[in-house]
Amino acid sequence: MRSLASMRRMWVLMGTVFIDMIGFLVVLPLLPYYGKRFDASETVIGLLIAIFAFAQLTSAPLWGRLSDRLGRRPVILGSLLLSAAAFALFGLTPRVQIALGPDWALALLFVSRLVQGLGGGTTGVLQAYVSDSVQPDMRTQALGWVTAATSAGVMLGPLIGSFAFRFGEETPGFLAAGMCLLNFVFAWRLLPESAKSDEAADDEAATTGAARTPAGAPAAAPRRTSLGRAILRVLSHPGDERSRLILVYACGMMAFMAMNGVMVLYLDQAYGVTEQNIGWFYAYVGGLSLLMRALMLGPINQRLGDVRTLRVGTLCLVLGMACLPLPRLLLPQSDVPALIGFALAVFLVPVGTALLFPATTSLVSRLSLRNETGQNLGVQQAFGGVSRMLGPIWATAVFQFVGISAPFWLAAGLMVGVLAMTFGIRGPAARGAQVADTVPIEPA
Repeated sequence: MRSLASMRRMWVLMGTVFIDMIGFLVVLPLLPYYGKRFDASETVIGLLIAIFAFAQLTSAPLWGRLSDRLGRRPVILGSLLLSAAAFALFGLTPRVQIALGPDWALALLFVSRLVQGLGGGTTGVLQAYVSDSVQPDMRTQALGWVTAATSAGVMLGPLIGSFAFRFGEETPGFLAAGMCLLNFVFAWRLLPESAKSDEAADDEAATTGAARTPAGAPAAAPRRTSLGRAILRVLSHPGDERSRLILVYACGMMAFMAMNGVMVLYLDQAYGVTEQNIGWFYAYVGGLSLLMRALMLGPINQRLGDVRTLRVGTLCLVLGMACLPLPRLLLPQSDVPALIGFALAVFLVPVGTALLFPATTSLVSRLSLRNETGQNLGVQQAFGGVSRMLGPIWATAVFQFVGISAPFWLAAGLMVGVLAMTFGIRGPAARGAQVADTVPIEPA
């Protein structure tokens, strides 16, 4: 019965994430095109992408801590309302351009991205919801299911956005806002508060060395680390296993976001991709991500374990990012074969992200105390927020001033460093081991 209840919560959560991601991807691929239409340079477009990450950076740890106190559900519902407001502002930008000029439209686009980032700072809360609902040894697979729902939204959202654009520049934004409001109603009625089962709690207590008290008596809550100290600990103790995992996540996310920040600009300049057909590229990548996370992640993770899974994912990203510019350079006279080669190279990117990020998040949650899971995942998202902010900024600047291929190769070089970092990670301690500072470290 507990497993059935957990699966019911997971299915509703996946439905919520799926609809939310469709709305998000309706407008995201169009963002660089709108920026160019409002006279923004490539570097300014990078700032436009980065302000979303800035809002995530400032809000993610607070959302995580608030969800630890008030519950995951109200925080998830609040984020949906913020996203609806942000997309409505996005839909107003073409009208503002006509009425007040491109500068005001660009400013409103920045405000839209800021509000959207505040609503998007709840990724750690969604991950904590999963951690609350399933046993530790199933978390990577469960996180893969949630990200599979995300990938399904990534696959459909851009196609809907490209189609909606044909009915007017304001249509994609208003459509995304309406979808968020419908999603809010869906989640309000069907999404329950997360509840950690006793079986999962026992399993986690054994993993972290925190024993439950006999006869159902409440265990004394371990002292909670302050939010500031949790962030500083990652920087002051980068060799600790949990800190290293957070840094692996952050550096991997920076490389991924650097690549993602220039992708639409690259496709526009190298292959002439427009608003009407950019959706097909995102649908292709989203479809690959969906297959990886829904069908392949679980078996791969069960065979390799979390640590080796994240290493394989990192290697795939190294190879994929390094190869992305090669088809255009090797086949400069023919767009169609070069675009086919690009599609083959980009195949490695969703494979890599599907393996790297869920496995990393699972390990961070398994190395966290029960009452600090949301906070630690929020800290991870805070570091990821820095990466999401910095990656597009330097990538678009390099794209504009160095060359359109350079950002991909720099991102690949960064992933080589991430791969080296993963070899210092050994995974959770043996069940029942007693360790200092509540961080389980597997003996050598």
